[in-house]
Formats: sequence, structure tokens, C-alpha cells
Amino acid sequence: MTITSDNTLYDVAIVGGGPAGLSAAVALARSLRSVVVLDAGEPRNAPAEGAHNVLGREGVAPRELLAAGRAEAEGYGAEVRDARVAHAAGDAETSFTLTLDDGAHVRARRVLLATGLVDELPDVPGVRSAWGSTVLHCPFCHGWEVRGQRIAILATGPAAAHQVLLFRQLSPHVTLFQHTAPELDDATWEQLSALGVRVVEGEVARLDVEGRAVRSVVLADGTSFAVDAVAVGPRFVARGELFEELGGTLEDHPAGRFVPADPRGMTAVPGVWAAGNSRDLMAMVGASVAAGVMAGAGIHGELAQADAAAAVARRRTPFAAHTEPAV
Repeated sequence: MTITSDNTLYDVAIVGGGPAGLSAAVALARSLRSVVVLDAGEPRNAPAEGAHNVLGREGVAPRELLAAGRAEAEGYGAEVRDARVAHAAGDAETSFTLTLDDGAHVRARRVLLATGLVDELPDVPGVRSAWGSTVLHCPFCHGWEVRGQRIAILATGPAAAHQVLLFRQLSPHVTLFQHTAPELDDATWEQLSALGVRVVEGEVARLDVEGRAVRSVVLADGTSFAVDAVAVGPRFVARGELFEELGGTLEDHPAGRFVPADPRGMTAVPGVWAAGNSRDLMAMVGASVAAGVMAGAGIHGELAQADAAAAVARRRTPFAAHTEPAV
């Protein structure tokens, strides 16, 4: 990896070195765009043992996947730095300046935000310590690993009932703990009864955890229920501070907040793009990879148009305007 000086003007600076950011870097570098990836080293799926539904790499360890992605991007000439971006400023007419937490600056014509999101977990002791192992939220990412086991659904909102239906496909031993969720309607009660799902009223005080293995759900009154896994519904909040600094506004979603962008990843802020979980709260690894490629292709196309327009402008400018006046 060669680190260039602060005076370098990159075609694209990508903030975030996860599946979306690295996939965009590969697409751009293969089109001979100068690219720098700035990665703070905090992948969302780091606690998980494996990434799933990744065609050809099913179950790959998340950091192993990212290491391979880095190598591929660097192999095409992209620069990858271990760096945290503290501030962002500028615009597409001049350039963007990203200030790193060590005081260094990176300048680029376009910015791709692949910053991911933060999972805001229920404030229940034991949830965080087993998160990504036996405390999970996505049946597609981790459901196979807990199939047939005793699965508790910790309800914190109305989406818990839907979560029950998905996990019930994976195991007949599903219990819904109402915790802080609103009362169930009659139709939901009928569904859960028909599926043999037990519903437990009362607030959950804690999860008993050994290492990263959940052993039981304990209610505020001390009642304990033995379980093997717990599904929760986090609030998904995009890491959108840089987007807001650049003039953007995050949008609310029933599950959290995200960076609004069109299907290619272009935001309403000229020159600023977004890909992965920062703009799609529900994107799994495969979807983030695809979004990164699409954003990379879109940015390359936008830059190609800008380059062509600049070339036309230079051609139309009289030659005398580019020469020094006679002395």
C-alpha cells in the first residue's frame, strides 16, 4: 500500500472498508479511477463467526472476507488506509476534503459513504455480551445455526410478531417474550396459537449468559426460562455524521435512520454517494457488495461525463487564454 501526500486529488474517496466500500473500490479501480478507501476498522458483523448467503464464500469469517477484498482492491491500484474520517467539507464543483482523526487531509472529486450502521440493542443485561453469537436478529444470517433449538423472541416493538413467524419456520420451540412491546391484536394471537408459539407477559430483567452462550431469559419477577438463542429487534442507525456535515439530511425509517439515495447510490448532495447499510438498513453482505459495484459504476459514469464536459470547455477556449502574456 502506497500512501500519497495530502496534495493528491483522488477521483473518489470511499469512507468505509466493508463489503460495499471495497466492492466499489474494485469497480472504480478496474476503470482506472484513482481511489482511496478510508477504513476505521469497525465492521458491523465482526462479532459473527461467519457471513452467510455469500455465494461461493458461504460461512466465511467476516474479517477474512474483508482481507481478501482489500487485497483485490489494492491489486487493481486502489489505496486502502486504516484511518477514521473525523470531518468532511467541500463540494463537487471544487473538491471534497476529508479530515482524518490524525489531522491529515484527503481530497477527492467524489465521496462514497459506505460507513454502515450502528445496531442500537435493547437495554437488557446479557444482550450485548452474546450479540452476534446466540443473541441475533436476522433469521437469514443466523437462523440455520439455531434451527430446532429453543428460541426466545425479545419483543420491543410491533415487528416482533413477524420475527416470530420467520423463526417458527426454523424451530417448533419458539417463545415470544412481550417485554416492552404493545399488546397483541386478536389476529396475531390467533396466528401464534395456531403455530404453537408460547407468549410470556412481563418485562425481561436480564439474559443469563455463559461466555457467549445464552442459557436463560429471566423476568423482573425472577421467573427463568431456559433457552438456546434469543432474537432481538435492534434499531438500525446509519453512521450519517459525515453526510450531515456535507449538507445531507438523514431520513427516518420504521427500523431506524438512513442516508437517502437513489437505486444507484446517488444522494441529493451533488458528488456524494452512499452504498451498503448506510442507505439500506436491511442489506446483507451480498446486497452490500452489489450496491457497492452499482455505486462504483455510477460514480465512474458521472466522472466520465464531467471529464468530457471539461474537455469540450478546454477545446472551446481560445489558445491565447492558456498562454502567458508577452513581457
